[in-house]
Amino acid sequence: MKKILFACVPADGHFNPLTGLAKHLQSLGYDVRWYAATKYQRKLQQLQIPFYKFGAALNITADDFGVVFPEREKIKSTVKKLNFDLEHFFIKRGPQYFEEMKAIYKTFQFDLLVCDVAFTGSVFVKELLKVPVISIGVFPLIESSKDLAPNGLGMEPVASLPGKIKQSLLRWLVKNVIIKKPNRQLHHMLDEYNIEHNDIFLFDLLSHKADFILQSGTPGFEYKRSDLSSNIRFIGPLLPYNNERNDNFWYDKRLSQYKKIVLVTQGTVEKDACKIIVPTLEAFKNTDTLVVCTTGGSQTAVLRNQYNYPNIIIEDFIPFADIMPYASVYITNGGYGGVMLSIENKLPMVTAGVHEGKNEICARVGYFKYGVNLKTESPTPAQIIKAVEEVTTNGMYKMNIEKLSREFAQYNANELCAKYVKALIQPNIITREKANKLAQVVRREW
Repeated sequence: MKKILFACVPADGHFNPLTGLAKHLQSLGYDVRWYAATKYQRKLQQLQIPFYKFGAALNITADDFGVVFPEREKIKSTVKKLNFDLEHFFIKRGPQYFEEMKAIYKTFQFDLLVCDVAFTGSVFVKELLKVPVISIGVFPLIESSKDLAPNGLGMEPVASLPGKIKQSLLRWLVKNVIIKKPNRQLHHMLDEYNIEHNDIFLFDLLSHKADFILQSGTPGFEYKRSDLSSNIRFIGPLLPYNNERNDNFWYDKRLSQYKKIVLVTQGTVEKDACKIIVPTLEAFKNTDTLVVCTTGGSQTAVLRNQYNYPNIIIEDFIPFADIMPYASVYITNGGYGGVMLSIENKLPMVTAGVHEGKNEICARVGYFKYGVNLKTESPTPAQIIKAVEEVTTNGMYKMNIEKLSREFAQYNANELCAKYVKALIQPNIITREKANKLAQVVRREW
């Protein structure tokens, strides 16, 4: 029985997409275990996946990151906030994760590490334990490209010569000025462990060190690149585990009483309801548009009291698979998992997100015309009304997202991932060469 250790950055958007794959590999006979923050212990127990909890590693999640580091809330600059997050939530955690996984390895000699692409402990495991690594892309591709602006700025591709020159200058600026400090910090830590890095930019380092980057999504949601790394594979939307039971199926009779239905959420991390939720409720309160709002458990009672209208439904959580087939438009700050589900359900979007990499996701929604990107975290009710009207009356958005949904349907993420797992830890079953031939079949020409 081959042994696989899962690990992830302690954030729902990094943990949830990997659960379906973990259960699939477990069903194939692999000994699957998980190293994670204690927040996920109960979930993993429900999934019947053995659990190793963070010990000396900082045992926090994205939800309480601001509580542990209150100084972050005082940072107004987007660049400084990005540097703070890279340093404290990602880079400094790498050696901590590794030391604990090294201890795990003494009793559970895992043959493979499967993690999200932002999990910085993977580099140490690959280089020092000599264990193969598969990294899962749970947000748009982060590695640099000569064809694009640097990741993190939310800039769309340009074709003009001046635009390409600007992109090149920005790539240099980001590496050598904007996030110079966290980049050097990562290199310094690797030097302490005698891990070769050749001064590779930190976003590229995490990609290049993995044996495979299995990217959730398909080429239709990614910008064209002439220099895509050979270890990157698109696998289709990788979604959270679903036991396919409908015991808790959600339904409200108002879903059949309104022609236009708006689904709005800010995810579970963003607690300030005034950014998207309140403007949306203000925009459509007491109208002929049904608004279904999921709060992630933040300020639900207060919002219900404030917006007690017959056309407004406010819940802590609603399974998106239950509501999206009824919705006309999905308003979101750009969480990748929600966007993947929206595409799968052929649901056009209105996006409004900037921080935590949301701007890159929102930019793709706007660029490919799968919806309207408002390019702000705090849209006004008027902006939301206008964007919803555009998305629901212009058939282009629905047509584009239906096309992408058909592309999604051509991929079976779990089965593709399982083939790459075999390529690394069961070479007698499928060789690396065969895996590359498989990639040539499943990858789409851009």
